[in-house]
This record gives sequence, structure tokens and C-alpha cells, in this order.
Amino acid sequence: MRRGNQSSVSEFILLGLPIQPEQQGIFFTLFLAVYLTTVLGNLLIILLIRLDSRLHTPMYFFLCHLAFSDISLSSVTVPKMLSNMQTQHLSIPYEGCITQMYFFLLFVCIDNFLLGVMAYDRYVAICHPLHYMVIMREELCDLLVAGCWFLSFMHALLHTLLLSRLSFCADNTIPHFFCDLNELLKLSCSDTSLNELLIFTEGGVLTFLPLGSILGSYIFIGFAVLKVPSTKKICKVLSTCGSHLFLVFLYYGTLAVIYFFPSSNNSQVKDVIASIMYTEVTPMLNPFIYSLRNRDMKLALGILWRKGVILAK
Repeated sequence: MRRGNQSSVSEFILLGLPIQPEQQGIFFTLFLAVYLTTVLGNLLIILLIRLDSRLHTPMYFFLCHLAFSDISLSSVTVPKMLSNMQTQHLSIPYEGCITQMYFFLLFVCIDNFLLGVMAYDRYVAICHPLHYMVIMREELCDLLVAGCWFLSFMHALLHTLLLSRLSFCADNTIPHFFCDLNELLKLSCSDTSLNELLIFTEGGVLTFLPLGSILGSYIFIGFAVLKVPSTKKICKVLSTCGSHLFLVFLYYGTLAVIYFFPSSNNSQVKDVIASIMYTEVTPMLNPFIYSLRNRDMKLALGILWRKGVILAK
């Protein structure tokens, strides 16, 4: 129940990106191009994996889900941001804001878990190559992906339910381009200690669990390579794991900028820029990293292109 001296907030105002009005057109074109590249590139990855039977392996199964999650993550925030930049209609309904926050938390968490699962897959492939297909059987892959979705769903739902019980005062301005959980808590008139405790504990566990899987997997991979060091083996490991490691550094690097580095006078601008990195830039780079550096993906793309040319004729 809201207290009598509090006004009910029916909408929020998203201030968007900290850019000058005369630069709106340039940044609108840039972010629209990034968003279209993200959607089309990741859709291409999903299409290639679905059509080419040689890509029906655990690694590409996880990559397919990562591509879908990247499309969804960008689609949760970017269209609304582009609409605001074009129309200058900065408001978003209360229900729409809560819904956006829910799906943002959902897909960020799924990305987080999938990166951990993909690291484990690379560990099994390199450290136990003879037992790879036995360990990474179809049932285990389905279970791992289902676990990622279930835990992410519960994570987002829990934060959403706790946020929905809070009251909001007259100040409804969010200095961000989407409904960020931390910014919404700052606007609340209620006691947010439980929400903050949940972010610190449950959010920390769900972040460090896949991060621990990633670090542990690559430590064992490093030991396996160092046991029998050879240039050929090192090149093979870098080819297999390089794409995944790059995404890991980019993803967790931007999160570290937001949550672990000391705040400064321009911390708000820093947070917005870091958010753009993992909501737009990282999902856009995913198809380029995995298609340009991966021989199987390039081969599948070539076959699809030749079939398209033949059909066109």
C-alpha cells in the first residue's frame, strides 16, 4: 500500500544518452545500424546452425541460444531508445518500465550463464577429447540450457516482484536509456534494503557461479596445454577458445566498470557507456567473432551463399 503523502507514478521519463541535441541524428543512424547488424548477424548464425548438419554439435547448440539471447537483449532496450531519440517522447508507462526491466534482467542473466556453459564445453573438448561426445551428450546439453533459462527466469522474476511492492514519489526521471534496476531503486520512496541485499547476494552468486566456471575451465585448459607444449596445439586452443575468451573479457569487463570500479563525478556517463557496450556492442560483435574466426561457420556460410546464387539463377 502506498502512503498518503506519496503520489502514484504512472510513467517514468528516460533521459536517454548524454549527447547534444544537434548530434541526435548522427547517433540515431549509428545505433540503428548497430542494432540492425546485431539482429541480422545473429539471425544468420541461427540460420546457419539450423541448416548445416555439421554444425549440430554442443558448441554450436549453445552458440545458437547465445545468438537468440543477444537479439532479445538488444531488442529489449534499443528500439525504445531509438524511438525516444527520433520523437523526443521520453516517457514510458510504469507497467512498460517494469516489463522492460524484467526482460533485460532475464537476457543478461542468460548471457551470463551461457558463457559459463560454453567455457565448460571447451574444457571437455580440449581436456577430454576422446570422451567429448559421451560427456556432452544431447541430454546434458538440453539440461544445461534449460537450467540457464530457469535460473534466469527466477532471477528476473524475483527482482521484478520485489520492485513491484515499492512506492515511487513525484520524481520519475531515470538518467538512463532504459529502466535500469539500480536507477529505479534510487527513485523509490520505500525501504529498498531488501532489494539491495538481494542484488548483493543472489546477484553476486549468479554472476560468480558462471565466472568461476569460466576461470576454472580455462585454468585446466592452460594446464593441459602446458603439459605437452607445442606451437600446433597452442594455435588450435587459441582458435577454439579465442572467440569465447574475447566475448568473456568484453562482457565481464563492462560489468566490472559499472559495479566494481570506484565511482567518480562522471559515473553516470560511465555507466551509460558501459551499458551500451553490453547491450549493443557485445551482441553485435558476436556474429563477427564466431563467423570470421571459425572455419566451420565460414564453410557453412559459403555453402548457403552458393545455394542462394544457384536458386536465384
